[in-house]
Amino acid sequence: MQNQIRENIKPGIRVKIVLKKDQKTGILTEGIVKDILTNSNIHPRGIKVRLEDGSVGRVQEIL
Repeated sequence: MQNQIRENIKPGIRVKIVLKKDQKTGILTEGIVKDILTNSNIHPRGIKVRLEDGSVGRVQEIL
C-alpha cells in the first residue's frame, strides 16, 4: 500500500519498480528515484517514477 501513496515517494529514495515491458513477468528494477511522474495522490497500481538511470515504471517496493 505504501507504494500507492505519492507522499511516501521522494526523490533520492531507493525503490523497486516494474517497467512497462516487465509487467507480465513481474521482474523488478532497483534504483534511486529522480522524478515523480504521477500527479494524483494515490494510484492503485503504484506511483510512476523515473529513476536516476532513466528507467520509468511504477513503484512496487520502497527499500
